Amino acid sequence: MSGVHYWETKGLKEMSQSEWEGLCDGCGKCCLHKLQDEDTDEIYHTAVACELLDLRSGGCSDYANRFAKVTDCLQLSADNLANFQWLPPSCAYRRLSEGRGLPSWHPLLNGGKKHKMHAADMSVRHKSVSEGLDLDPADFIVTWPLEDVD
Repeated sequence: MSGVHYWETKGLKEMSQSEWEGLCDGCGKCCLHKLQDEDTDEIYHTAVACELLDLRSGGCSDYANRFAKVTDCLQLSADNLANFQWLPPSCAYRRLSEGRGLPSWHPLLNGGKKHKMHAADMSVRHKSVSEGLDLDPADFIVTWPLEDVD
């Protein structure tokens, strides 16, 4: 794919809703529970998935209704992006807000296909566990969502 792309010419706040949504690579990392150390404010990523995350595909099983079904699901927007420091370095929203481009594996650079993202090991597909009453997220702290491969 060549030429100029909308994410290269528009700021995040200038994008339409469909352009904004298109930036999401669908990796599922934002759908995993995070823990924050009360003393240091350090964020720890876990492999514990939101109840709506499809563990096989790595995508939300009810994206359109996620806010109604999951009370603590957070809506990311250009206006509140600064509040989401926990987004992994590989996240397109974070990358663009930091002045970096999209990684070569991003679906927007690959005809909308996720195969390069999965091949680069950048999604949570097959790497997460369902949340449950007997599960302690602290037992499932991971470092792989922090990887940033281009």
